[in-house]
Amino acid sequence: MAAPLTLLLIVAVTIRAALYRSSLVDLISERVEVVSPLTAWKRVIEGLALLDLGVSPYSGDVFHETPLIIYLFHFLVDYAEITFMLADVITAVALYLAVKDYNKQVFRKQKFALEADRYPLDCLELIRSPREMYYIPLKVAMFYLLNPFTILSCVAKSTCGLTNCVIGLFILCTIKGNVLLSAIFLSLATYQSIYPLTLCAPALLYLMQRQYIPVNFRRVSFWWFIAQYAFMYLGSLFVIVCLSFFLLGSWDYLPSVYGFILSVPDLTPNIGLFWYFFAEMFEHFRLFFLCVFQINVFFYTIPLSIKLKEHPVFLIFMQLAVISIFKSYPTVGDIALYMAFLPVWSHLHRFLRNIFLVSCVLLACSALFPVLWHLWIYAGSANSNFYYAITLLFNVAQILLVSDYFYAFLRREHHLTYGLYLKRKDGSEATLVLK
Repeated sequence: MAAPLTLLLIVAVTIRAALYRSSLVDLISERVEVVSPLTAWKRVIEGLALLDLGVSPYSGDVFHETPLIIYLFHFLVDYAEITFMLADVITAVALYLAVKDYNKQVFRKQKFALEADRYPLDCLELIRSPREMYYIPLKVAMFYLLNPFTILSCVAKSTCGLTNCVIGLFILCTIKGNVLLSAIFLSLATYQSIYPLTLCAPALLYLMQRQYIPVNFRRVSFWWFIAQYAFMYLGSLFVIVCLSFFLLGSWDYLPSVYGFILSVPDLTPNIGLFWYFFAEMFEHFRLFFLCVFQINVFFYTIPLSIKLKEHPVFLIFMQLAVISIFKSYPTVGDIALYMAFLPVWSHLHRFLRNIFLVSCVLLACSALFPVLWHLWIYAGSANSNFYYAITLLFNVAQILLVSDYFYAFLRREHHLTYGLYLKRKDGSEATLVLK
């Protein structure tokens, strides 16, 4: 598999290098679907200019990235294109290795279950074969590197690509079972964007499952492992936050980065749900609805963790999707990360109900974003309602996609337990309903 992966990496880097030398760079880097007030490269350049002048980059309302990012590009600004291409390559390789290891574990568990006769005879057709699983890691890397959303994000030099790289390394370390590195990379991802905090639940579930620690509130081993992981995670986060303070010499970045993410003061249009709603909001209702909107990202963690406690890798996929839909300043780069996992669940296709319709809606919305933006901003023949309507449709399509995969996953697990052809007591065919 090394040769196909190497070829894929060469093709991906070549595409990005060609686009960097094209006239499309300026157009792509200005697209509101690709960059946000948090991740825009021109804002990083502004922050670097202020830093060079001896002024805090957070003194105005332009720069909202973390101090580690600005000090990273303080040294690598001349090699920014290589840095972003390298970040995409590292993310793809990390996902490739993670999925490869995960597939080995799935096949091993499946083999033990078959030997123990745990599966009903009529659901043997649902069992995954080694040949079917062999190319999945390569497909995951391909889905990430050749996804137009990833390419656009890289060409625009959106710092979202760096966050994806950190999350990719976190997923790899978690699946490999390295507790310390998993906690360190999760703290880095949280430091970058707050929302990856919700990935703590699937990481804990997976690592406990790997170390044969039962999820039981009465067990001392359960609480001891959580305390260990929390100590490593919070300790790493504390070190990173203090390092940022020593680099910057002040705590100005806390309200400028995390306050900006949570309070959503910049209502520049994007592909998220916040900007239009809060532009029309009466000021005295703002705080209440801000809490309602922000809690969405964190609220679903508990019920999903309870339902998917035996399947933490699928829970990671679900959490990444929830973050990309409900975060305050989403970009297409966030969507590309969770979509890279779709080949891992290719065995669920027979149970998907709306995949064709949802795919068509996502493609149509992606094409209509620049059209409606042009009609609104340049032609003046449309208004913000048109653009927000297509944004809503795009997010509804994502929700339908994720819920469809969730349904298909639960249905397959039910069939593996109770059989593929369910019958009622009277012998007629039963219908499975997700509640």
